[in-house]
Amino acid sequence: MDKSWIDMPRNTTEYLDGLNKFLDFAFEYRSINGTIRCPCPRCHYNKWETRDVVFDHLICKQFPKNYKLWIWHGETYGTMQSRDTNVVNVPSQNENPVIDMINDVFGMNKNDDVDYDAYERPSRFVESIPNEEYVELLRDCNQELYEGCQKYSKLSLVLRLYHRKCLYGMTNKALTMISELLTNTFEYGKIPTSFYEAKNVIQKLGLNYTKIDVFLKNCMLYWGEDEKLENCKYFNKSRGKKKCTSGKKKLPVKVLHYFPLKPRLQRLFMSQKIVKSMRWHILNNNPDGLLRHPRDGKAWKSFDQPHLEFALEPGNVRLGLATYGFNPRRTMNNSHSIWPMILVPYNRPP
Repeated sequence: MDKSWIDMPRNTTEYLDGLNKFLDFAFEYRSINGTIRCPCPRCHYNKWETRDVVFDHLICKQFPKNYKLWIWHGETYGTMQSRDTNVVNVPSQNENPVIDMINDVFGMNKNDDVDYDAYERPSRFVESIPNEEYVELLRDCNQELYEGCQKYSKLSLVLRLYHRKCLYGMTNKALTMISELLTNTFEYGKIPTSFYEAKNVIQKLGLNYTKIDVFLKNCMLYWGEDEKLENCKYFNKSRGKKKCTSGKKKLPVKVLHYFPLKPRLQRLFMSQKIVKSMRWHILNNNPDGLLRHPRDGKAWKSFDQPHLEFALEPGNVRLGLATYGFNPRRTMNNSHSIWPMILVPYNRPP
């Protein structure tokens, strides 16, 4: 399809004809209830509007000149041509669960049962159009692990390797050695050669963590306004860093791994499968009155009474705080220094 009209002035016949062809294409392949994402600079792909509104917006404001691959308006469900002219074939939804996961991550899926005005997607998922990481993940997802392999793609193998690393507590070096073994065994296989390479692929899916330095006695975090302090505010002692084995840089004595909560809550509402279950605790009744879930208990109901406005909104997230052991004074025999604090969403069914 000719897209040269995008760079033309808005008062030309070519621009108007091209705009109408774009709207015809978008409403044929990517409309939801008679609306599409408006690409104008004011809406910036975040708002779903009717054809007349989108037309008016793109007459008042120039069509984004860098938006030449219409991944938000249907081209992701046909063919997408990346910068190196390789064609990426994208399967339809539900044909490949990995494709659905990628679409969820980058906000490509929209569920009719969800009020997206209430759960607006984070703007970071639509900052750059087209998204280079999205195209790379699609390419890896469609790339056969080796010629003729139908069961695994490059991306699906990386996900399964990384999943097993987490399940069984494998070290980074162990995963690297397994990757090297697989690479040597399958000479022409599209297999990561190290843990570092696999991690770079996984990071594109988001939900990373933040490292925060901790003082030796656990009395403060070097975070926020205190991030660059060299001494402890309470003991007035040096921050203290130890040299790594190479001796080229210093490493913090203790580190807190923080998993930001907000993007994880947003991701719950971006998954087509999970978002439906986020309202389960209200929409599904308990016919026999047996205690199977926290929502069936007295504590849940006693919380709802003084917080009716919160309780009446099914999408509000209920969280429970848990920890797997805690040893602040070293009174336990266990010498571990890792004590995970876990937030559990109670909206979903058991």
